[in-house]
Amino acid sequence: MAEHDFRRTALNPSHTLIECRTLAGGLYQVTGQGGGIQPGDTLICTVKGSKDLPLPLVVGKVRYLINPAGQWTATANGPDLRGQMVLGWSIKCDECSKEQAFEFLAAEKDDLPQRTRKAVQRISELGWTPRDDNHLCPQCSKAARSEQ
Repeated sequence: MAEHDFRRTALNPSHTLIECRTLAGGLYQVTGQGGGIQPGDTLICTVKGSKDLPLPLVVGKVRYLINPAGQWTATANGPDLRGQMVLGWSIKCDECSKEQAFEFLAAEKDDLPQRTRKAVQRISELGWTPRDDNHLCPQCSKAARSEQ
C-alpha cells in the first residue's frame, strides 16, 4: 500500500490531481494523472477551501483511462466533512516571537473551547509544543528538549 501526495504544495506535473469531489459522506471520486494508483493506496489531497490541510483518502477502485494516457479515476473513502469548516488562526512562539498561520477543521456547532482543543491538536501536528497557556515553535521546542 503506497501513499501518494497530491496536495497543492507538492506540485509535480507528472503526478497531478485533476478533481476530487464528494459523492456521499466519506465517499469521494478522484481523478488524477500519473502516480500508479492501486486499490488500498492512500491519496493525500487538500481539504476544499484550505491551503494545506491534508485530506487522506483510501482508494477503493481505480479505472485507468485510455485517453488521455496516464489519467485515472478512482473511488476513495475518507473522513465525512459534512458540517465541518476550515478555520484559520495564527500562533506566536513565546520564546522567539515567530508567528505562523495555520488551518484546522472544526464542526460548525463547536464552541470556542472545542475549537481551541482542535487548534492545539493541529499545532501539535505541525511541531509546536504547548507550555501552559504559551506555545513554542518547532525550533524552540527542540532547543528546550536538548537543554533538559
